[in-house]
Amino acid sequence: MILEMKVPSPGESIKEVEIATWLVKDGDYVEKDQAIAEVDSDKATLELPAEASGIITLKAEEGDAVAVGAVVCHIDTAAAKPSGSAPAAAAPAAAPVAEAPKAAPAPAAPAAPAATYATGTPSPAAKKILDEKNIAPATVSGTGKGGRITKDDAVNAVPSMGTPTGGSRGVERTKLSMLRRKVAERLVAAKNETAMLTTFNEVNMTPINTLRNEYKDAFKAKHGGIGLGYMSFFTKAVTRALELFPDVNSMMDGDHKIAFDFADISIAVSGPKGLMVPVVRNAENLTFRGIEAEIKRLAIKARDGQITVDDMTGGTFTITNGGVFGSMLSTPIINPPQSGILGMHNIIERPIAVKGKVEIHPMMYVALSYDHRIIDGRESVGFLVAVKEALENPVELLCGGNPKKAFEL
Repeated sequence: MILEMKVPSPGESIKEVEIATWLVKDGDYVEKDQAIAEVDSDKATLELPAEASGIITLKAEEGDAVAVGAVVCHIDTAAAKPSGSAPAAAAPAAAPVAEAPKAAPAPAAPAAPAATYATGTPSPAAKKILDEKNIAPATVSGTGKGGRITKDDAVNAVPSMGTPTGGSRGVERTKLSMLRRKVAERLVAAKNETAMLTTFNEVNMTPINTLRNEYKDAFKAKHGGIGLGYMSFFTKAVTRALELFPDVNSMMDGDHKIAFDFADISIAVSGPKGLMVPVVRNAENLTFRGIEAEIKRLAIKARDGQITVDDMTGGTFTITNGGVFGSMLSTPIINPPQSGILGMHNIIERPIAVKGKVEIHPMMYVALSYDHRIIDGRESVGFLVAVKEALENPVELLCGGNPKKAFEL
């Protein structure tokens, strides 16, 4: 029986996918539920499992865009599984083959006349001039007999200005994956279809560093290896600020504003296919341990290529951390249809004024990009100030005055 395997729908709004990689070859025997291909949608890369066991015949090439519901392969379910245990029969010894008589050596070609030169060969005088000018003979057209470079050719030769010679100048053209193409479309749309502005502030990270240094070992030991990172502090600070400035936790839908009474925080993480933005659901209700555990779970799924459309669907606000790559300052682009995104950056020790004295502290610039159509300057600046206040006073504003209880120690 021949089973036609069709592309399943990865999500309600997805109409086509792209065959990113076939994990099997045409004619292979596959087992039921074995991953046979990776397919790119405009939201994620997903594995396509075999629906039955049998011999597979591929009906699409890598890079092909295929509609949801289209046939991508056939599986012959009646085919027997090839046995790999029996040793292959020894091949019969081949009959000796008589050695063919060696051909007589070809007569040597007559020597070229002394007056004939290879094209591009400089005369001794021309070579001296070209060496002084640091010009490669191969770049000079000779006008002498047989293309020989004459003294006049060398005198008139002009060095190539700024053009390297002898190095590689290869050019490679590759098709972008469907995911990368969709990301590009969304980024351009965000720039063109929103009134995006960015406001900046800086955060003194000393209080958070002090807390982490005091409790991170106990936190990790108590919670099965889950680390106490910066992201849980920033997520807590963001959910608190969203409650104070709810317009930042809203989005536009035509002529309407959609407001949310929950905070689904999209966290940008790097994956093998590029930047992924999975969502931490109801982050406002999670503890430090809950946030760190969920971010770790989603990051592992992204790293292993197991992230799903559902993992990245929704989200009311985004946090992105360019600091892990060394970025000091940036203007992050809104993740539509959301209205705001917080950019974290690297931490650098800088001198700042503290109560009239200059002190050295670990400082981070933070940036809030927002859609000015729905968020006014007062809300955007107030939101970022609230984030700063919470990060600089984490014991009181994020831990309720009791870090041990907040960290579940």
